[in-house]
Amino acid sequence: MTAEALYEILSKYAESQGIRLNRDRDFVMDILRGLLTNEKRYGYRSCPCRLAAAAGEKEKDKDIICPCVYRDPDIKEYGSCFCGLYVSVEWNEGKIEHRQVPERRPKEKRVM
Repeated sequence: MTAEALYEILSKYAESQGIRLNRDRDFVMDILRGLLTNEKRYGYRSCPCRLAAAAGEKEKDKDIICPCVYRDPDIKEYGSCFCGLYVSVEWNEGKIEHRQVPERRPKEKRVM
């Protein structure tokens, strides 16, 4: 799959969830290329903004398989997920402040 094809799929998916992909298409394409690289590397689309703690152990990394389990609380609180791929409509329209989203993944699951 190409990043362009994934963009089309995820854009429709995001809209079905009442959210959007970040309006910065170049940024989004970089994230999507990272997802596809991780899929080739590990066999699953782990978040490219986080290091896969188990690197190939899907069960241990299931919380960061995109869309990660932290996406919805991040968007609810900040208007954007941690990596900035998924955002609220208001965030994309500049109606809410663009703030840094803190890492929600538990420290014991993070690669330091």
